Amino acid sequence: MTLKPTLSLAALCAAALLAGCASSVKLSDTPVETLTAKPVGGGGSSSSSSGAPGTSSATPQSGVATVNLAQPGADAAGSGIGRVVFFDFDSFVIKDDYKPVIEGNAKALVANKQRHMVVEGHTDERGSREYNLALGQKRAESVGRALALLGAEPQQVEAVSFGEERPAVQGSDEAAWAKNRRAEIKDR
Repeated sequence: MTLKPTLSLAALCAAALLAGCASSVKLSDTPVETLTAKPVGGGGSSSSSSGAPGTSSATPQSGVATVNLAQPGADAAGSGIGRVVFFDFDSFVIKDDYKPVIEGNAKALVANKQRHMVVEGHTDERGSREYNLALGQKRAESVGRALALLGAEPQQVEAVSFGEERPAVQGSDEAAWAKNRRAEIKDR
């Protein structure tokens, strides 16, 4: 006889949870940002346009260098695309400065589905060993998620943390710490 009240309580909790989830995010209230590409160089307006806002006959270019993957040896390591993403203190948020690094490596992974990369997360020496291992893992995973959002398959990317164990620079000042707070993208 005690089974009925337990089932009713479980059903009530599930209904309350679903009702809370359904009303917490309204898609119509979410702002949408529209980005348009700006032409690189020249600085002036194009000589011909179709009259529609945001359109022109000139080819817009982004600040991201393109990777020609058809050439032999043209890969992320050989094409000048960066392999290191630096982070702020106690953060695993990828800064806008490093989005071209992520985009270039994601393009290489999308173009070659047989390719695999490992993302190594690193920290500076401040904090406990356990905390730094966890923070390094979060940094590696945030880069891995960014690669996946740009089209890389999840099985192509592995996230590993080394915490403070493999510093890029020796030292106990802000300049050294800033170079040690990083995620390195390496071929596997």
